[in-house]
Amino acid sequence: MSRPRAYDVVVIGSGPNGLAAAITFLRAGRSVLVIEANETLGGGACSAELTLPGFVHDVCSAVHPLAAGSPFFRKLPLERHGLEWIHPPAPLAHPFDDGTAVVLERSIDSTCETLGADKEAYRKLMSPLVRDWFKLEPVLLAPLNKLPRHPFALARFGWRALRSAKGLAESRFKGKRASALFAGLAAHSTLPLESSATAAFGLVLGITGHAVGWPAPRGGAQKITDALVSYFKSIGGEVLAGTRVESVDELPPARVVLCDLTPRGLLRVAGHRLPASYRRKLEHYRYGPGAFKLDWALDGPVPWKAKECLRAGTVHLGGTLNEIAASERAAWEGNHAEKPFVLLAQPSLFDPSRAPEGKHTVWAYCHVPNGSGVDMTERVENQIERFAPGFRDRVLARSVLPPAELERRNANLVGGDINGGAQDIRQLFLRPTLTLYSTPDKHLYICSSSTPPGGGVHGMCGHHAALAALNKWGA
Repeated sequence: MSRPRAYDVVVIGSGPNGLAAAITFLRAGRSVLVIEANETLGGGACSAELTLPGFVHDVCSAVHPLAAGSPFFRKLPLERHGLEWIHPPAPLAHPFDDGTAVVLERSIDSTCETLGADKEAYRKLMSPLVRDWFKLEPVLLAPLNKLPRHPFALARFGWRALRSAKGLAESRFKGKRASALFAGLAAHSTLPLESSATAAFGLVLGITGHAVGWPAPRGGAQKITDALVSYFKSIGGEVLAGTRVESVDELPPARVVLCDLTPRGLLRVAGHRLPASYRRKLEHYRYGPGAFKLDWALDGPVPWKAKECLRAGTVHLGGTLNEIAASERAAWEGNHAEKPFVLLAQPSLFDPSRAPEGKHTVWAYCHVPNGSGVDMTERVENQIERFAPGFRDRVLARSVLPPAELERRNANLVGGDINGGAQDIRQLFLRPTLTLYSTPDKHLYICSSSTPPGGGVHGMCGHHAALAALNKWGA
């Protein structure tokens, strides 16, 4: 029997971070094999006909400001491998019960026109940060282990960002419109809005909305994966799908193994190779609330009361700052909000490849306690009906993906946590441990969203993990 081929690097997991790590190594002249448990590559960046034939839904991620703004992805010729970004006329809308909406436009001035009395406060908050974005981006999407090239820009961001989102909104804004807009942005953190540093999430997502937009890939999130895999293979990479790794001892010979896995997955495949003290740290790693996700096939567009919502790729449904804060706090306290904050995307308004002619797809989720088994379908649909009466009349079919089903499809989504672990101020910077990407086994690294800079489709966790390994072993 012939010996298995040896590689310089084996990567477990084909999510955006695993593929980014693999590409980084390959571009450094190393031989690389990626192994994926599922037949479909991509981790959270994948698409499927979840409802009816011809309706393409994104299984996990759908809207990608951080992918479009990723410093690593921008270095790759992904457009030559089929990736095309679609930018809706407006990145985001936030409707209110009175039939009006705040619209986050690419233009700060245009956004301000929907904010009433707080337009100058919003302009003063966001304008300098948007101007600084391309100075901030390399720092915010990297581990904090290097001196920043633009310390003053980082300081301007930092003194705002380390506050709680609720505190910043209440101190900056007098009316409900701007504070609600900011609350919805910050709620992507999946943290209570009273928590320190939640303002950072609201600021980053607001800045990216203005600076790079909130686009979606034509044809669905799977197209991001397809482009990464196509490029990876074009430069000599190898992929093995449908092969679940039970132990790192089963892998082909390799100098370095990178795991696009959360701490729970790392313990499963490599716990026996790690000292007890490090295993305990991984065992105490905390996962955040889960996502309860729904997809719909519709017989027409969502009938929004605020027609401005039809210009936006993403719509935040949660009313006021206090209502959104209550919803996010409930999930952390083990409760289920009666009026959950709902994040909704409507890609088929701008990408006709997602649905048959005249029909539409809608994607949405709310936050629930980790591992929740409560069916939130009625509560989510009630929130949509609140701002779009008649929505249910247009539903042809729905797909329901509670936390357990999300985890069954992708083991990294522990209890439905889509961020690879709680992103509070401690675990935001020291994830999963103080050693970040490296482990006590000098041949073993972790490259998932459980490492800096955390959740989101941007590939930066994998890229930085690969750079750490290359620096250790010599580029």
